[in-house]
Amino acid sequence: MTLVLEGLVKRFGPVCALDGVSFRVDQGAIFGFLGANGAGKTTTMRIVLGILAPDAGQVTWRGRPVAELPRATWGYLPEERGLYPRMGILDQLLFFASLHGIPRSVARRRALDWLERFGIADYAHRRAEELSKGNQQKVQVIAAVLHDPEVLLLDEPFAGLDPVNVAILKDAFRQLHQEGKTLVFSTHQMELVEELCQEVAIIHRGRLVIDGPVGEVRRATGRRVVRLALANGGQLDWVASLPGVRVTRRGEDYWSLDVVDNGDPQEILRVALQRRLPVTRFELADPSLEEIFIELVGGRAPGEAPAPPGQPESVEAAP
Repeated sequence: MTLVLEGLVKRFGPVCALDGVSFRVDQGAIFGFLGANGAGKTTTMRIVLGILAPDAGQVTWRGRPVAELPRATWGYLPEERGLYPRMGILDQLLFFASLHGIPRSVARRRALDWLERFGIADYAHRRAEELSKGNQQKVQVIAAVLHDPEVLLLDEPFAGLDPVNVAILKDAFRQLHQEGKTLVFSTHQMELVEELCQEVAIIHRGRLVIDGPVGEVRRATGRRVVRLALANGGQLDWVASLPGVRVTRRGEDYWSLDVVDNGDPQEILRVALQRRLPVTRFELADPSLEEIFIELVGGRAPGEAPAPPGQPESVEAAP
């Protein structure tokens, strides 16, 4: 039982916003949907929700086309703020729940529980405009989950949040995952994707670049990464002369090195010890998801032709 996107195509005039996008999300998974601004993420989510109709392709959940499913199947957190600024927090949560047919008494109990869980119960009767951006974001999350949807589509849920609120949302998403909910979220914070998600899909200029389990995506390029540090800020300029080794990050506390082609990670350590350098860190790992993202999205995707003259390289659907 899965969420399946098959061959989605969407055009806005001469611009192709989605070009044959296909991937699947297993029921009960936390799935990361990644792409640069304007890559097509929001357009895809709106097609899943039925807000937009694709020009080609289809979306199914548990084998049924989304058009046949009740709206309450989905919970949606848009990237844009969607609260009524002068309306009380609890009142508008009850209003949003009523749109899905949730009895007022049930909605009130759920809303107060979530407000307490998010540490903003004291703000229940304040107007939305009186809350910080972080607390408004938490209210929007509550609005998305209050009707107990099967699938949650979360567009940049961590945007603008401080570390404390990020931790609160992460805990909430893990709890929803344990309850069997399916979560699909977009974010530019790759470390959160690695921490939360089982699988990811990366979209670039309307085309799917790569998808699959996080570990497989990190290994897909065949690169290995060495993170190396020396005591007392020792320099590593000599590393760049080793065959198959490329310096990718010169940090204050460590250097990150790509090992490609026939490069030997152990050669780096051997030479360092031969030079009697004080090695304090030597770590061999797959590239981070952020490094993979930059490699695939920082330029054109592998095999992708440049955009035709006069055509924007990416586009998102209008609200």
